[in-house]
Amino acid sequence: MTSHEVGRSSYQESYSYLWRESQVEYTQGAVVYLDPGDKFAREPYLAEFRDMETGQKVALATVHILYGDNRADRTPEIRQLAEIWSWMSEVYSETPRIIAGDYNLAPEHEAWQLLRDQGAAPAITSGATTLSTTDGQYANLYDNLWLDADALDVTGSGIVQFPELMGLTHEQARDIVSDHAPIYITVGDADPEFVALDGVSVAESADSKSAGGECININKAMPNRLDELPHIGPARAEAVIDARPYQGVDGLTRVSGIGPSRVEDIEASGQVCDL
Repeated sequence: MTSHEVGRSSYQESYSYLWRESQVEYTQGAVVYLDPGDKFAREPYLAEFRDMETGQKVALATVHILYGDNRADRTPEIRQLAEIWSWMSEVYSETPRIIAGDYNLAPEHEAWQLLRDQGAAPAITSGATTLSTTDGQYANLYDNLWLDADALDVTGSGIVQFPELMGLTHEQARDIVSDHAPIYITVGDADPEFVALDGVSVAESADSKSAGGECININKAMPNRLDELPHIGPARAEAVIDARPYQGVDGLTRVSGIGPSRVEDIEASGQVCDL
């Protein structure tokens, strides 16, 4: 089920829902949000579905947040999602809600507070979903599912690192599939399994590195390069710059939210230049 094209000027796209008809049925309410205040560059697309075995319903909204020139361009739409969340409770009364999307903003950013105040929480709180140009490395946690934590029996969540499953380099994956990894949640006794294509060794693919990838100098890199490091993203890139200079990667602990364990992850990524 696909929406009409949404978006301003020449950048337009459609949203789609895909489901297995033997297991799930569409129930009601497929609509592109009317956006009376014209807050969204690409208005969310909403619909309600039901699990045919258990009767569990879920109301979904999907959205692609404007990237803009910097994270300040993204925060107005993020804050407006609180209005979407409230509106969903009226349109899909007593149905658990999920807002799915590419938000171009990490879930710990302060702009999410309005949505948190209404009881929504992100399903994915660690890891990264955007494919780095370096094979096997992932950068920002931009994709997520914000949901009614108390209304759904969520038993698991995760990120599907599809290039490793398909035997693709990140360059190939970004070119022919996507530069974002899919995410998922499970409810009840669901048990997900993601299987590599025949002949693909996940371990070998995950361990491969791009010989031509440039390292990131934490004393010199611009925000868009710092975004590629684990646990940095746009929310912390400016803070990393403000705390310069560094004698080594350990100095990143001066940045709020980056502790020793996160420094270890950054070092293990192999993306940082020796200082």
